[in-house]
Amino acid sequence: MGIGASIFLIAVGAILAFAVNDTEIAGLDIAVIGYILIGAGILGLILTMLVFGPRRRTSVEQRRVYDERPADGTVVEERRRYDSGGNPPL
Repeated sequence: MGIGASIFLIAVGAILAFAVNDTEIAGLDIAVIGYILIGAGILGLILTMLVFGPRRRTSVEQRRVYDERPADGTVVEERRRYDSGGNPPL
């Protein structure tokens, strides 16, 4: 369930719970069905954020190789990795 479906369930549940007055269909209370839809929408929204939230982060890796080599031929290489939205720490 995505964010759109969760918001849709919350909206339909709110309409059924608060706008429809004293309606029962074959022993079912419409307001209770509305509250159930609101709960399912909120649960779906929370689960969507938990599952898909970490996937939206970006990762940036900087790599620097310095051409000024010492006399023995070794190469100095520096790597930094930032996982917090691509912004380096201060």
